[in-house]
Amino acid sequence: MPKRPPYRNHLRSTNDLITTYEATRAGFVALALEKNRRATPHVAEARALQEATLKAKTPADLLTISGIESGLLTAAGLSDKSLAHLLPEDKKEAINGLIKNFLEPAGAKFVEELVFRFLLTRGDTLGGSMRNLGGALAQRKLTRSIISALRIAGVKYKWQHAKTKRWADMTEEDSEIELSLRGLSWQTQGKSRTLIYNLTVPLVKNNVDMCLFNISPEDLEATKYKATKSYIALGELKGGIDPAGADEHWKTARAALDRIREAFSKAKHSPHTFFIGAAIEKKMANEMWSQLKEGLLSNAANLNEPHQIASISRWFCSL
Repeated sequence: MPKRPPYRNHLRSTNDLITTYEATRAGFVALALEKNRRATPHVAEARALQEATLKAKTPADLLTISGIESGLLTAAGLSDKSLAHLLPEDKKEAINGLIKNFLEPAGAKFVEELVFRFLLTRGDTLGGSMRNLGGALAQRKLTRSIISALRIAGVKYKWQHAKTKRWADMTEEDSEIELSLRGLSWQTQGKSRTLIYNLTVPLVKNNVDMCLFNISPEDLEATKYKATKSYIALGELKGGIDPAGADEHWKTARAALDRIREAFSKAKHSPHTFFIGAAIEKKMANEMWSQLKEGLLSNAANLNEPHQIASISRWFCSL
């Protein structure tokens, strides 16, 4: 009797993959809440700048107030990244330009003008980070599901911090570690498993959203991710919820998965491939279902369906 395909544990037909209206609506609400959360520090900074500049009688008085240079430079339209490339005289010129061209013409409302322009620049910075917001939320959601699957199975894990790249042991209090997590590692029947997000795979020469390996983090680092046989599964995770962009996300993911299969096939290795998405329309779902039945895709799930995410997480932890 042929082995039951893993996707059959949570998918009965192509319709199960399609994102419902309710899920789309909830996804937009979640994005709005996260945008507000991320905007909070910028609003607090603007208030601090306003409070620090209230004693200034004229725009020129701003030059005499210590501790606000960074705020003035931001209001002048300079991002934090650009400041690293500017000389002191460049910064002075930018601030003087702000005062002469925008604050002085504002008259008595110059402090308001300063704060508005500060928020305008911060808004651009925030907008840039928003482009990756759906992916970040998707990664957090899936990570929490995988961690839950490991905990339920009584499996201990290690996790890698996204910024420091350091690995830390599992603790009893692990709430919100998914906010700053890049990787997970655990043991399956005495064998090492390591998951890494957003990795440029040397063999494919492209970024892959998720890669699962059959070696420890230490061995993985030693191989520089070049050991072809160490790859167990590679997949694409698309968290964008807007139906208008769903087809484009799938086209991008499908092309990426094709490149993965082609590159590993040439290297005589066939790791599992999978797709997890938040916005899945009917046409996409039909294509995915066909690939699942043909064996091109090993697994797939709709990110908005808890049962599907729990099932694919268990599959992931069992590989």
